[in-house]
Amino acid sequence: QVQLVESGGGLVQAGGSLRLSCAASGPILSAGNMGWYRQTPGKQRELVAAIGSRTGRTNYADSVKGRFTISRDNAKNTVYLEMSDLKPEDTADYYCNARLYYSDSYDRIRPGDYWGQGTQVTVSS
Repeated sequence: QVQLVESGGGLVQAGGSLRLSCAASGPILSAGNMGWYRQTPGKQRELVAAIGSRTGRTNYADSVKGRFTISRDNAKNTVYLEMSDLKPEDTADYYCNARLYYSDSYDRIRPGDYWGQGTQVTVSS
């Protein structure tokens, strides 16, 4: 079964750092674009950062530029989010998202968009 498994959330004081990880598991052939989103109660899920599969080009929300860094390990089909200088407004549930490629029962390469289960990040003031 193809899935994304996240880890690394938790409680941290303002100004602190956390590292989130998201690993794809199952019969994966490769991972395409990968990204991190976050959501707070009553608000829409918003893009935090994204990274391309081939060029490694990154894209960040203005609110996290200079504080967050997204990276990936293609050999492990894993994406990371290094968060530093955390602020209370960064408090949210964080979700990873990825386009994953797998082989179906007819040996055809198929794409699928997957979400992780979410990990909570709480920043205290």
